[in-house]
Amino acid sequence: MTALPFEIDAGRHGPLGMPPARFLRDYWHKRPLLIRNAFPGFESPLQPEDLAGLACEELALSRLIRHDRATDGWQVETGPFEEDVFPGLGDRDWTLLVQDVDKWDADVAALLPHFAFLPRWRIDDIMVSFAATGGSVGAHVDHYDVFLLQGLGHRHWMIDASHALGRGLPPQDFRDDVELKLLRAFAPTHDWVLGPGDMLYLPPMVPHHGVAEDACLTLSVGMRAPSAAELMGDYIDTLAAEADESVRYHDETLALPKDPNEIDAATMARVVEALNAIRMNDPDRLGDWFGRFMTGYRNAHQVVAGEAPPPPEEVDALLAGGRAVLLRNPFSRAAWRRAARGARLFVSGSEFALPIRDARRLAAATRLDAPDHAALSAAGRAAVHALLEQGHYTLARPEDA
Repeated sequence: MTALPFEIDAGRHGPLGMPPARFLRDYWHKRPLLIRNAFPGFESPLQPEDLAGLACEELALSRLIRHDRATDGWQVETGPFEEDVFPGLGDRDWTLLVQDVDKWDADVAALLPHFAFLPRWRIDDIMVSFAATGGSVGAHVDHYDVFLLQGLGHRHWMIDASHALGRGLPPQDFRDDVELKLLRAFAPTHDWVLGPGDMLYLPPMVPHHGVAEDACLTLSVGMRAPSAAELMGDYIDTLAAEADESVRYHDETLALPKDPNEIDAATMARVVEALNAIRMNDPDRLGDWFGRFMTGYRNAHQVVAGEAPPPPEEVDALLAGGRAVLLRNPFSRAAWRRAARGARLFVSGSEFALPIRDARRLAAATRLDAPDHAALSAAGRAAVHALLEQGHYTLARPEDA
């Protein structure tokens, strides 16, 4: 059997270079892949000066990382930054990173439909980094899948694919002398220089190190991957909040103890029984918890209600007359799931019981116009009004949308 390649040319089959089903079967969460010409003739949706401007915004999440080659020291600063910081940085060995650029820039967000082969709720954000020549964030691992798309310039990527080659897991020890979680040891098995339109896919925990060959810009499409501890913490909090106080430890089968100070096996069996009594055995209840959790997980900003919207009947009239559209807040995350009856729509941790058609439509739509709104049931329109009140939608004139 021929070994799967680590490098391909996408050709006419961008951005993966193969049918999505094959990529998911052979590479997703399993094996790194360099895809040359994933986006042929790619033109970066934003320029370095745009990224610098965004890093000066109060609500943008940004970092500046500088590397001192002489001492192998690293300096990390968090934004927002003053505009006069950037001219003084020089032309070597620094990197600016900004999270959630897809929420701020519509042209960057326009890349996301190219990744529709993945569940939308799994995609976290598009982070954009600009690096001066020699700029890097050091050798590290990520706990999530990531697609690294080269936008401008050239970046030299080195990876350690030992695990995919059947050589076992590479070392994961971190340095203790820097703020960043940098690997203490890094021995790459592959290295490539990526140009505009090339894309590197990395599964979780693959050691990698990218160094700018010249001034370059990279767009990172990262996934949401909550840890078991995060899942358990939220799940247990939900169980505790919803638990029936009357469900308690009980021992009507108590036998005369051999030692009154011993916690014996029979006691522990009753403890397990008490815990099992409050766990989510109902698939609908469990699915609703996960929908709320996942649409609220890692939200960079909490969406809050602004000025009170017009009454529902006025909103309906504006939409029906084509005088307004509804735009979803870029930081509002939506997903839906089938339920025992109909469906559930989840938006940034909120939950709505809706017909399947409405839930599917509202989870997908970042813009609602008159036909979209008219196609909703009464329950769907009520959900839209609630989301408008919570700040997840804003009213806009059609010509401004």
